[in-house]
Amino acid sequence: MLNTIEKIKQWGADRMITKHGSSISQAIKTLEETTELLDAVNTKNRLMIKDAVGDIMVTLVMVTELEGLTMDECLDAAYEEIKDRKGYLRADGTFMKV
Repeated sequence: MLNTIEKIKQWGADRMITKHGSSISQAIKTLEETTELLDAVNTKNRLMIKDAVGDIMVTLVMVTELEGLTMDECLDAAYEEIKDRKGYLRADGTFMKV
């Protein structure tokens, strides 16, 4: 059985998103979905948060497909960048690097 990321890739292929789409159009869609996430978090609407996070993930999977990347390698790269960061979260929610 396919995992969810593989199902999303197939969904994008079936709709020709990964054949005729563009990374910039998916990045713009990511930004739109991120705005929805901000609204959902602001209103503490967990159902909308779940929907927005899922939609963001779908657009990011489409970008990785269009760019010949994988979600794993993107997450691994991000982790490698942050793994040794030192710092703390201030009371106002700002992360302070030290």
